[in-house]
Amino acid sequence: MKRREFLRVAGLATAGAGISRSAWASKQIYPRFPGGDAPWKATWDAALQVLAGNVKPVPKYDQPMLMEGAVYPGAWMECGPQEALVYAGLRHYVPQHDGQPDPLKVARANHMAFFALQREDGQIPSAIKVSGEVGYGQIQMVVPIAATAWEVVQLTHDEELLTAAYAACSKWDAWLRRYRDTRKTGLVEGFCTYDTGHDNSPRWKGIPNRCPDSDARKCPPIATMPRLCPDLSATTYGGRVALAAMAKALGKRDDAARWEQDAETIRRLILEKLYDPEDAAFYDLDAQNNFVKVRGDVITRVLGEHVLKLEIAGDRKIFEDIWSRQLHNPKAFWTPFPFPSIAIDDPTFVRPIPRNSWGGASQALTALRTPRWMAHYGKEAEQRELMHAWVTAIARSGEPGGAGEFRQQMDPLTGEFTRADPSGYSPAALVYLEFVHRLGAH
Repeated sequence: MKRREFLRVAGLATAGAGISRSAWASKQIYPRFPGGDAPWKATWDAALQVLAGNVKPVPKYDQPMLMEGAVYPGAWMECGPQEALVYAGLRHYVPQHDGQPDPLKVARANHMAFFALQREDGQIPSAIKVSGEVGYGQIQMVVPIAATAWEVVQLTHDEELLTAAYAACSKWDAWLRRYRDTRKTGLVEGFCTYDTGHDNSPRWKGIPNRCPDSDARKCPPIATMPRLCPDLSATTYGGRVALAAMAKALGKRDDAARWEQDAETIRRLILEKLYDPEDAAFYDLDAQNNFVKVRGDVITRVLGEHVLKLEIAGDRKIFEDIWSRQLHNPKAFWTPFPFPSIAIDDPTFVRPIPRNSWGGASQALTALRTPRWMAHYGKEAEQRELMHAWVTAIARSGEPGGAGEFRQQMDPLTGEFTRADPSGYSPAALVYLEFVHRLGAH
């Protein structure tokens, strides 16, 4: 299909979704709430207010972007593009008044800003902050920006975004091959803690937060570094799948075939080198070829990009083992409020839970990413269970009888949120809105 024809068809496919702008702009629209209406509605309104307040201009880009919020005054590549995509998907619920930017335009900006600030060598910044700072000291990627850009294109049939995303993400993939495959394995290497956004995680114990000299091309001179990382490699795989789809839409058939082949190559390498069947877990492989045996949400990140193919018997066996022994195991990850960032039966699980801890807390970002994989792998019932747990915890997290609050993380056993930081965290607000919307739709 030629590019303009694809965009026309995409427009027809999305134009009928939801209700017209004039209808939803005239009054507030609500979904069906899974609990008593009053506190649930108050929390819904509060979540929309948090997101409206977190849409802000930044000095280095001329369009308002959705910020992380709370104590994070910026947008990070690991999550900012996906958050804006989810916001755009909720656009029919977002009242348009007082000059509030359209969520579709916000989603576009949360991608185009990263592309606009890409360096000549291909590096996309890890963060864009309201202070004017642009980060290049780590790669900090989780959900592939190529994948979310492609989804925005399908929502908006925006030819300029398609062209920009394809060019920028192609250069980014080339940068990763050049600077993050120093061991020439075909996988993607982690150089520092912030590369994967796993702040304060036992996964990265003893490893610096940032790369030397705040240069993501430099690996610290540590004997066990660099590491081959399953989540960074899975993100690259997902990016290549999206690049293949974009290439097809652009009429670049040879490019599409190459991206598909490159995606399959790294997919197989992840399974061959970074999966441990003994533990049914994906692990980093250090420079001395030892697994870093910390069972964490890395597993969900690999699934988030559909690295395992259920139509392949070997992959199906891996998924079944991971699901039964890890993710759906109440002694590991299937806690009352899933998913903890470290399995609760892992000896490295951090107690008591401090602020900003990927050492055990259930993180809103991980919850927000679950729709990317749970239904794909046939776990719709468990997805609903997880969503209900999260929205219930958020709705009850404020003052008695009042609206819930929106914080970064909670105890996976009790559902109590860490209160060291203020409310106003965009991912938690999006979790509430998206999960209530999904629960109410069935």
